[in-house]
Amino acid sequence: QVQLVESGGGLVQPGGSLRLSCAASGSIVSGNAMGWYRQAPGKRRELVATIFSGGTINYADSVKGRFTISRDNAKNTVYLQMNSLKAEDTAVYYCNRVRVPLTWGQGTQVTVSS
Repeated sequence: QVQLVESGGGLVQPGGSLRLSCAASGSIVSGNAMGWYRQAPGKRRELVATIFSGGTINYADSVKGRFTISRDNAKNTVYLQMNSLKAEDTAVYYCNRVRVPLTWGQGTQVTVSS
């Protein structure tokens, strides 16, 4: 069973940046569409960024122009660079395979607050 481990979250001031990492225990990153999701308190989990196996990338409107998804196939790792962070970006962030999700990891908490 492939496991997903997210890291890189923390407390950051509005306007700041964070880089999240998602390490997969198996070779799933290169051949699958991988996504970053987030879930804020009291809200449903939402998909914020997707990188397809062919390289196409999609972003939710709420993060477009501020977040960048990338991957390192050799390291089986997906990244999310988050810039110009806002209070509304506060959430637990998860990564997963988009089309056939794996067991969810523990996520990484991102808190944007002054």
